[in-house]
Amino acid sequence: MLPLGQAQEDGGGEGGGGVETVEKLQTLEPATNADGQALGQAATQKTVYVIPVRDDIMPPILYVIRRGVKEAMEAEADCLIIDMETNGGRVDITEEIFDIIDKFKGETVTYVNRDAYSAGAFIAVSTDQIYMAPQSVIGAAAPIMMGPGGGASELPSTMEAKMNSAIRAKIRTQAEKNGYAIDVIEAMVDKTKTLERDGKIICAEGEILTLTNIEAEAKYGDEQTALLSAGTVESIDALIETLGYAGAKRVDVKPMGAEELGTWIAAISPLLLLIGIAGLYIEFKTPGFGVFGGIGIVALMVYFFGGYVSGLAGIEWVGIFILGIALIAVEIFLVPGTMVAGMCGAVCILISLVMGMTDVYPNLPWFPATPVEGEAPPVEGIDFAMPDFSRPMTDLSIAFLLSIPLLWGLSKWLPHSSYFSQLGSLTTSGSESVAAVAAEVESRQGEVGTTTTPLNPGGKALIGNDLRSVITQGEMVDSGVPVKVIGSSGSDLIVVEV
Repeated sequence: MLPLGQAQEDGGGEGGGGVETVEKLQTLEPATNADGQALGQAATQKTVYVIPVRDDIMPPILYVIRRGVKEAMEAEADCLIIDMETNGGRVDITEEIFDIIDKFKGETVTYVNRDAYSAGAFIAVSTDQIYMAPQSVIGAAAPIMMGPGGGASELPSTMEAKMNSAIRAKIRTQAEKNGYAIDVIEAMVDKTKTLERDGKIICAEGEILTLTNIEAEAKYGDEQTALLSAGTVESIDALIETLGYAGAKRVDVKPMGAEELGTWIAAISPLLLLIGIAGLYIEFKTPGFGVFGGIGIVALMVYFFGGYVSGLAGIEWVGIFILGIALIAVEIFLVPGTMVAGMCGAVCILISLVMGMTDVYPNLPWFPATPVEGEAPPVEGIDFAMPDFSRPMTDLSIAFLLSIPLLWGLSKWLPHSSYFSQLGSLTTSGSESVAAVAAEVESRQGEVGTTTTPLNPGGKALIGNDLRSVITQGEMVDSGVPVKVIGSSGSDLIVVEV
């Protein structure tokens, strides 16, 4: 047995990492049926996606499968092949993979490249067909408990019975849906079961079923039904030809190498949002553009990158976020007080932060289609997928609640800190201090000027020979109206209409 994560090389050239999806055109000669008709003749323009599973069933593998399924759905692929080699993994991740694979409307196939133990066997049963490589094995799916040191340990008898019951129920639904023998699947999970065919004991009580490729494809009964596998093939290329897709375009989904990083990013998403909010708040409270704005933007970019690596959302939401920042900048520097650009920018930022971590599937509506009288009912399967907004909304809520005391503390401490004074001196003219700016604003008290933009309640006014940002006490003032300075708010002058 090879170490976990090491890819097997077969005739199709599977395994290995990369950063992009790789496409290649099959050049196999079409197979023919008993009538001499080419099996792949009608499928020359079809598409087959191949997703490798080369490690434990943990979040990184979930991200690869989610991204691959979405790409296949986007391309309207005809067949999805799970290239399986794993020692198993977490049950909760396996359940998520069930739901993801179920959303793909085309044909789904598992190719057991070498090993499909535990959760790998469960995932195989969630696909329409199972094929196996020579000398490959599948099974041994009994639940185990991970010890403190990372090793496996036996479950207490009561817990084992409870876990077996729950897992058998979950996998039974997949087996029934795809036409696999339920007693075969249960024998892989529950050692109290006995598996028998044609008077032959295949798995005795007290054992856990594990099948070789020869045993899995063996046929029993009057109808000569295969035990589990549809057959043994040498490679993915041979499997594609066997399935009738010879000549189809093959797309290999390659791991990006950053899925492990995506796991950590997902875990600290609320912290990234909090850093982003705090960084941008400090930036708006200080003159010029400095390190805090950069830190805030980098934190939010990492947040979006985590969603992309996790296969949750595309990079397009980064563009929506940047558009929101640009609209807020327009509100502050070009049309202050209008509120329209600022509100639109805030909406864009909020939507991008939510959708950047929301699991949305292409070509699936959010709601079930309403039956139309006279039309055929929808085909079986998942015809809609309502996005789950709970995770991003939870992250945003945590970040927002934590930001309230943080921003309050910063608003009290920051204006009086020595660092703020140093930052102000570096970001204004290079020599002008915050104290000098305050003194200059104070000297404007009582001066009269004329508004150059409407004040709603903020805007611009010509005070003396200087064009300044001004704000009223809440009233609206038209452009070209005389105003008088009565105070200041930060670097803005407070004015009233004369």
